[in-house]
Amino acid sequence: MSTSPSENSRPVRVANCSGYHVLMSKGDPACEMYRQATLGDVDFITGDYLAEVNMANNAQAFQRGEHPGYEQTAWDGIQQTIDVIAEKGIKVVLNGGALNPKGLALKVHELIQQKGFALRVAYLSGDDLYTKFGPNMPQSAEQLQHLDAENNSVKPGPLTYAFTNTTKPVPMVSAHAYLGARGIVDGLRRGADIIICGRVADASPVIAAAWYWHSWSESDYDRLAGSLVAGHLIECSAYVTGGNFAGFDRHPVDTFIEPGFPIAEIDADGSCVVVKHPGTGGMIDVDTVRCQLLYELQGNVYLNSDVSAILDDIIVEEVGKDRICPPPTTKLAVFYPGGFEGQVLLNATGYASTEKWDLIERQLRHFITKESLDQIDTLEFQRIGVPAPNPGSQRQSTTYLRIFIAAVKADAVLAVGRAMKDISLKHFSGFHSSLDMRTAVPRPFLAYYPAVVKQDDLNEKINFIDTPNSITSFPTGHPPVYKALQPRASYNHSLSSEEVALLQSRTQSIRLGDIALARSGDKGSNLNFGIFVPDANHWSWLRSYMSVERMREMLVTDDNWDESFLVERVEFPHIHAVHFVIYGILGRGVSSSSRLDGFGKGFADYVRDKVVEVPVEILN
Repeated sequence: MSTSPSENSRPVRVANCSGYHVLMSKGDPACEMYRQATLGDVDFITGDYLAEVNMANNAQAFQRGEHPGYEQTAWDGIQQTIDVIAEKGIKVVLNGGALNPKGLALKVHELIQQKGFALRVAYLSGDDLYTKFGPNMPQSAEQLQHLDAENNSVKPGPLTYAFTNTTKPVPMVSAHAYLGARGIVDGLRRGADIIICGRVADASPVIAAAWYWHSWSESDYDRLAGSLVAGHLIECSAYVTGGNFAGFDRHPVDTFIEPGFPIAEIDADGSCVVVKHPGTGGMIDVDTVRCQLLYELQGNVYLNSDVSAILDDIIVEEVGKDRICPPPTTKLAVFYPGGFEGQVLLNATGYASTEKWDLIERQLRHFITKESLDQIDTLEFQRIGVPAPNPGSQRQSTTYLRIFIAAVKADAVLAVGRAMKDISLKHFSGFHSSLDMRTAVPRPFLAYYPAVVKQDDLNEKINFIDTPNSITSFPTGHPPVYKALQPRASYNHSLSSEEVALLQSRTQSIRLGDIALARSGDKGSNLNFGIFVPDANHWSWLRSYMSVERMREMLVTDDNWDESFLVERVEFPHIHAVHFVIYGILGRGVSSSSRLDGFGKGFADYVRDKVVEVPVEILN
């Protein structure tokens, strides 16, 4: 049962019930909110329903009145759980309001009135900046600064500023700034029981819960940074309890069939313990926590609108010790119509597969007209798989070619399909295709542009619903002080004489994943990858071996590799981890990436599958 902040000396228990919702999928089921509320006592329930592209996918339909604007799963969860929320006094903070937090808040208010509960509902506003920056994309890059523009080492990809290369204005679909926790805290202090947000940073609801519970000030940066790490650990659904866990194969497979959702117990000093309700599936140990900690970082500084956490000295048992005040800017996610994209999947079996793919690529480039080629932005021939030697079945012998096409005009995408008809029966021996041949039909896609906006320019408000026709609003202000962003750290480990000798000693060939676990993901066009060794005896070798040069060496054979990509590297020695950011390798990122693994989720296991030379003495 919740109590008022002045009575609280114990840690606050914050239970997360959702980590995503993507197009064509409902994401985490609504019943997880009910489970978090009923399987044990918690003080707060938070939910993250917004991936980068969620809001943009529904923006035009919402503007036409064809979509409610909020996430249906969030509404379903509240409907299922409202009785328990009222009975136990659980406070709820969700970003499921998406494009229309007011609309969802009104529905929740109506439900509460029907039930006769004495609960107050509020919603956060100020993230939607479409009217400020739209309705069209700017005609110059200077008008809307790119997120990585101040990093002089990062070279923008050829399509980063595609919207500036047209004679006609490109319409903007959506523009939403990432808000922090301060507005949520203001609402909680004014008596809100349920707060509906639109675009807030993933960890912000968790930060707000701890900030409010422990009555922190807005300059308690050390404590706020601890809650930022706690929010990062639990906001991704079951990722910290066994989902997406690189070490799953080292445990009974039944452990991971239905992982329970996480709870962060955040103490007054900002440190936290991650738990889950007894009897639920999955597992929480130092390795699942380390995997999630390394997920979607951008180096050693974790940025948030309220605070930045410096992670260099972080350990799993407690949060990091060095933290700083917030940056003066926050992220602005902008989407605009990128044109049309399509793909063709072709199969080849066994013998001479490399030559077969050489032939089909040469044929298609020959038969696609020059006029169409000039209009195509992206045309990639991605070879997927390697035929098994001496195969035991045709499936083991089969690989496929993924032809990815993107262009402003649909007809340019269709040109690839027309060229396939021209090839007709001129193809290589054994040519065949799967049902996915039909996806050569162009489909529109949204292009992603990550920008920055000054926090002082935001007009954030917390809005209380008194009646459906009466709303009381309060400006939530801005952080009192900022610290300007600094260039990101990047360095190799300085080898000692003992480590040099270790690298030169007798080695054994093993797969990297035999001794290391990892997690990878995306931040726009950038791929982030963290790798660590569970055995401390392997740490000296890992930090010495996994240099910037080694990572580039591992990637030079990648079809997407370009020498202009910047690789940054930092270390987290107390958790025996090395972390990399590879700038630009995901193209425009999110909905705009041509990469087969467009969100970089599988990259970690790709690297773990590489054969490396490890000193025999540390293996023994």
